[in-house]
Amino acid sequence: MADHEFGFETLCLHAGQIPDAATGARAAPLYQTSSYVFDSAEHAASLFNLQTFGNVYSRLSNPTTAMFEERMAALEGGRAALAASSGMAAEMTTLLTLLEQGDDLIAARTLYGGSISQFDVTFRKMGINTIFVDPDEPDNFRRALTPQTKAIFAETLGNPVINVLDIEAVAAIAREAGVPLILDNTIPSPYLCRPLEWGADIVVHSATKFICGHGTSIGGVLVEGGKFPWDNGKFPAMVEASNGYHGVRF
Repeated sequence: MADHEFGFETLCLHAGQIPDAATGARAAPLYQTSSYVFDSAEHAASLFNLQTFGNVYSRLSNPTTAMFEERMAALEGGRAALAASSGMAAEMTTLLTLLEQGDDLIAARTLYGGSISQFDVTFRKMGINTIFVDPDEPDNFRRALTPQTKAIFAETLGNPVINVLDIEAVAAIAREAGVPLILDNTIPSPYLCRPLEWGADIVVHSATKFICGHGTSIGGVLVEGGKFPWDNGKFPAMVEASNGYHGVRF
């Protein structure tokens, strides 16, 4: 669908999915499998070595999950997305990819209570310091910057106080500091606001809320905008060879 400019409603219904080639089914199937078969030992080796794109284990990738990820990336206007088991998991996955022991995170003090606990308790046990600021005055983020700052985190609309973040102003501060602005867009959803278009670098969601819409599922997702310079020297894990994947550079 990347070759066309579709409306939001069409993306909601069809982004990331085409009719099943084997059956012609219009709706996306639920692939309830943990593992996948391979054409040969050589094919399996190329998949596990990340030389060939494909599925090897559903903890890593799954066709149903991939459809959801592609749809969320399209709805937010981002480059790619990663699904998680909950909004808190999406948040932690994002930040622990970027932060290490000794780093500082600047966060809005009006965040969802679970986020406050994660940053103020769990992250501190890992040696990551969180500096909380009043998000209603953008310059508070600038004043809180330190040489160890690696990210700024806030909510598009605060949960539960519904305070509105000046995304452009805070994004400019993050850009000057060379760190990403990560926004929780759970409350407005991409239907009402697409933070990447206003300067955010990464968006996270608790998909449990408006993405699901029915209170029947728990899930999370993060969307990366594709514009942040991860090679600016602050984020070696994003550009250096990965020892866990045979030296692959992501």
